[in-house]
Amino acid sequence: MGILDDCTAAQVEAITHIDGPLLVVAGAGSGKTRVITRRIAYLVEQGVQPRHIIGITFTNKAAGEMRERVEKLAGARGVWVSTFHSMCARMLRQMPDAINYGRDFTIYDAGESLRCIKECMKSLEISTENWPPDSVQSAISNAKNALVDPDRYEEAATSIFQGTVARIYRRYHEMLERNQALDFDDLLFKVAKLMTADTPFREYWRNRFRYVLIDEYQDTNHAQYLIARELAAVTRSICATGDPDQSIYGWRGADISNILEFVEEYPDAKVVKLEENFRSTKFILKAASTLIQHNTERIDRELFTAKQGGSTVKLIACPDEEAEAEAVASRIRGLAAKGCRYGDISIFYRTNFQSRVFEQVFRLVGIPYTIVGTVAFYNRKEIKDALSYLRLLANDRDDLAALRVINVPPRGIGSQTVATLQRWAQEQQVSLMQAVRRCREIAELPERALKAVESFQEVIDELATTSGPVAKLVKAAVEDTGYLLWTQQSKDEARKDREDNLGELISAAAKYDERTPGGTLQSYLEEVALVSTIDEFEDGDNRVVLMTVHAAKGLEFPVAFVTGMEEGLFPHEISMESASGVEEERRLCYVAITRAQAELYLTYARARMRFGLMLPAQPSRFIAELPDEAVETLPLFAPMEKAPDTRPAAARKAAAIAPAPEPEHEHGEEFHVGEKVRHPTFGLGEIREITGSGSKQTVLVRFKNIGVKRLVMEYAKLEKV
Repeated sequence: MGILDDCTAAQVEAITHIDGPLLVVAGAGSGKTRVITRRIAYLVEQGVQPRHIIGITFTNKAAGEMRERVEKLAGARGVWVSTFHSMCARMLRQMPDAINYGRDFTIYDAGESLRCIKECMKSLEISTENWPPDSVQSAISNAKNALVDPDRYEEAATSIFQGTVARIYRRYHEMLERNQALDFDDLLFKVAKLMTADTPFREYWRNRFRYVLIDEYQDTNHAQYLIARELAAVTRSICATGDPDQSIYGWRGADISNILEFVEEYPDAKVVKLEENFRSTKFILKAASTLIQHNTERIDRELFTAKQGGSTVKLIACPDEEAEAEAVASRIRGLAAKGCRYGDISIFYRTNFQSRVFEQVFRLVGIPYTIVGTVAFYNRKEIKDALSYLRLLANDRDDLAALRVINVPPRGIGSQTVATLQRWAQEQQVSLMQAVRRCREIAELPERALKAVESFQEVIDELATTSGPVAKLVKAAVEDTGYLLWTQQSKDEARKDREDNLGELISAAAKYDERTPGGTLQSYLEEVALVSTIDEFEDGDNRVVLMTVHAAKGLEFPVAFVTGMEEGLFPHEISMESASGVEEERRLCYVAITRAQAELYLTYARARMRFGLMLPAQPSRFIAELPDEAVETLPLFAPMEKAPDTRPAAARKAAAIAPAPEPEHEHGEEFHVGEKVRHPTFGLGEIREITGSGSKQTVLVRFKNIGVKRLVMEYAKLEKV
């Protein structure tokens, strides 16, 4: 296939632009990834050295796909294609002296960063009740993205909160340096600082990259904008691709003005608009285009499609959130009966709490589902524990990793011993791991504690003798440390799940070795640290996908349900305090609508349970902004109701306060909590809980070989043992 084959005229115009600034305003589903990958391939075809090109996107998954496409199109290896964070980590590892760090620095994810902040607050005797750590973390993150260091933050503090954050920020900064660690924001902060100063670092990377291509430019924050600007300062060959109508991350620092004011910064920029949508039907696009025109912060254009036909957008009103979930389940079962795969259906909601009722109803009616955005694989405890052993191998100054595994599995190192080690390490200005190695110098430690600490040192030293591919190291961290055996011997009901997760970690490392021949432990740990929730999403499972709209960015599904379309929920009540907030919520709704390829359903409840109270709800203003010709309003969904109770009032009252009868199996066979049962697939188990009745009766069973499962009795086929 030729590089320009199957491209539209607008796409060709963007692909074949060589030198100078280029802005590609790419509407949803308009083929912007195709433009970026083909443009990179075209540059190589025109004689540009691959090492002089860098493509930047926002997820590792997108970067990987883009890299594969470029190699297939042009056979070009050596082009950097990565996320901003991965790019910055790689730049800093190549020139670590620029920040006075070693090459093997650790990258802390958001959870580890929060843990550090809590440790700092504890050492400063600052109450976590009066000053929520996540609020402190957010303030520090915003400061770093604005390139404000601890000194400047302290000088600019004007409130008690800011003054408190300033103290924590300084201590946090010191802790990271001591641990030879950087958080996500530091990766951008350090590189942006180096790129905006007259440094050898800046000159090297300016000369290295002659062509800079940035995807999702509307989502760049101030630090990312400065990095991109400085990389392209000499050649001015910067290509910004994005859609201001899909700028939805203002709450984490994204600045929509970066794309809106691109032409002001580069007056000679070529502007190409991609307006043909290849994803959705005309009714879906009409709804999206009409909605987003109510925003003022945008670049005017309207999506169109050459596709014919398609069904109108369906609007469903429901009495409450349970009825909403039942309405969605009813539609899904109808779609499945017509041959639609469960995996082709998505449920979007504005906030995570909305998933509960869908999960509850889907379990009852037997609809398989998966949730994107819950505890991600690499955030699970057992995975973080195993990886902490490896992080200590790569960087023995990482106190956070040492604290995590020093007594995991239990080896007799109590909290008092750990506190003594920490205190001594601080006095001697050494790392916790160095204190472990020199524990015999610590007079306060009794012999029993010393032997326990030395046993931990022996585990780490033994692990350090392992050589070979990354998968072998991971396997050693799981097995040779005793962690897997400890997990297997646990009486926790989730034991089998944790064991399976550890097995999957080893498998994932093996895939890394296949994908990255010669890859190092450090590069593996970096890749793992920078994995996002959406990177872990696999669309091959035949399960309905539940996720927030924010998590859905960049995905597409044949059928989409956008739920909870109510004032105060979508748009969210916090965002309704300002016009710009409402505009971002409208962009978020636009993103949700444009995820649908063939069928789109919008649902809302007339009343919703919030904080234990059933409160009336009003339809979202966004519903009123949709065009009548594209939307079909369906009758109010009415869940199946019980026949009216005609008994006298006294009889109804007596029945209401009478003890509930024991639930029965549909064939009349009674099951009780504690009974042993056999399942045709899962084998022997014990009933732990019984809820509901009739067709909605469910049982919680702990099976001997696979752990706990919740089953719908109607389909469970359980037999008493």
